[in-house]
Amino acid sequence: MRNTLLALLAILATLLVIFYFWVDSQINHVDALSGAPDTPGLTTLIVGSDSREGWDDDGTEGARTDTIMVLHKPESGPTALISIPRDSYVEIPGNGANKINASFAWGGPQLLVETVEDLTGLTVDRYLEVGFTGVADIVDALDGVRLCYDETVNDKLSRLKWKAGCHVADGDTALAFARMRYSDPLGDIGRAERQQQVVAKVADEILSPATILNPFQLVPVVGAGLDAFRVDEEAGPFDLAQVAFAFNSGRGGDAVRGTPPIASMGYSVAGVGSTVLLDPDLSPQFWEDIREGAYEPGTEVGGVE
Repeated sequence: MRNTLLALLAILATLLVIFYFWVDSQINHVDALSGAPDTPGLTTLIVGSDSREGWDDDGTEGARTDTIMVLHKPESGPTALISIPRDSYVEIPGNGANKINASFAWGGPQLLVETVEDLTGLTVDRYLEVGFTGVADIVDALDGVRLCYDETVNDKLSRLKWKAGCHVADGDTALAFARMRYSDPLGDIGRAERQQQVVAKVADEILSPATILNPFQLVPVVGAGLDAFRVDEEAGPFDLAQVAFAFNSGRGGDAVRGTPPIASMGYSVAGVGSTVLLDPDLSPQFWEDIREGAYEPGTEVGGVE
């Protein structure tokens, strides 16, 4: 009996090692980190890319990112998940002031990381880029995820047809759910909230015992997931697990969520157009409080003051 148990444990250990190296070989890497001195805690920049062409077009001139989220787990205090509107008017190193999304178009992940670091005062430790077209494949591998939105929508641009309430969405519907913004009165902020919801629901399903304990579902789900993400040049499987646990706490009831303080949602700049003006007076203290974990657990922060 003992020999049988030892044999089974040896087989399990071997399979785990094989699984680890398979995951490591499938990770998509991209140069992203700035090499700036570390700041306390773990800071992950999560970028939602809506590219319809795949990774080869991301990070090059003209590429775009539709969602920018800072996930910060401080040394003490609640984890924060903060969405930065893509049209935020900020200083872009070496390029002057423009929409933060332009930093990605001009310099890919590296310039976006530097821009976010200058804005927040936080050094980005991990970079995670989510391709929402790939997320659709994960949703299908999971046999759908349950999503909620309180408005009925028939949006031609995103192709989202949605009846108010909660429904189990397949991959195509989840992708349209994540893309839709023109029929949302909150625009990009509303879309960022739905994209967070899609990623959170996918994470829920992936981390559920029904997936983790079923290798026939785990392997195709993980395979689809690795195709949908790319990460910084230093990240390995254990780093991804660390980010996953931080993200899990960043969407829990004790997490701090929201946006930086916003002074105007329609700040017009000559040669740039309509932008989101972050409050210059409140923002520095806001990011210091995020860095120090000073907010009360469960606080909704930021928004238009």
